[in-house]
Amino acid sequence: MALKMIDHGTKEYNQMIQLRYEMLRKPLGLRFSDDELQKEKTDVLIGAFEEDDDKLLGCCLLTKVDDKTVRLRQMAVPNSLQGKGIGRALMIFAENIARDLGYNKMIMHARKTALGFYGKLGYNVTGNEFVEVTIPHFVMEKVL
Repeated sequence: MALKMIDHGTKEYNQMIQLRYEMLRKPLGLRFSDDELQKEKTDVLIGAFEEDDDKLLGCCLLTKVDDKTVRLRQMAVPNSLQGKGIGRALMIFAENIARDLGYNKMIMHARKTALGFYGKLGYNVTGNEFVEVTIPHFVMEKVL
């Protein structure tokens, strides 16, 4: 598996949009707006790829909140590949990139169903449950 940053508008980015749509939006009957995707031009886009054929195995992105805080968003790994360490590898890679960029805290709006995954990686719930994209979420954070 190869972990790397992805450039906005590339073939890899299009794979990322498709994976995120299939995993995160389609099950909820939602789509990405053009405006949402345009805003990602300033985000750090991260993908995990098959070494041999550049097939996307998982992805996430980082959005600047302020000079010291970055927000993890849109973490997606296909159901058939979950539990194989892809999400964990993406998280470690994303945390290292965030540190290299000078951030010392990572936050996220974690789906209620993913709290256990992020908790094992050292993230803590910092607020009450709220609804986003029609499902329950919690704010989680970790000092990097």
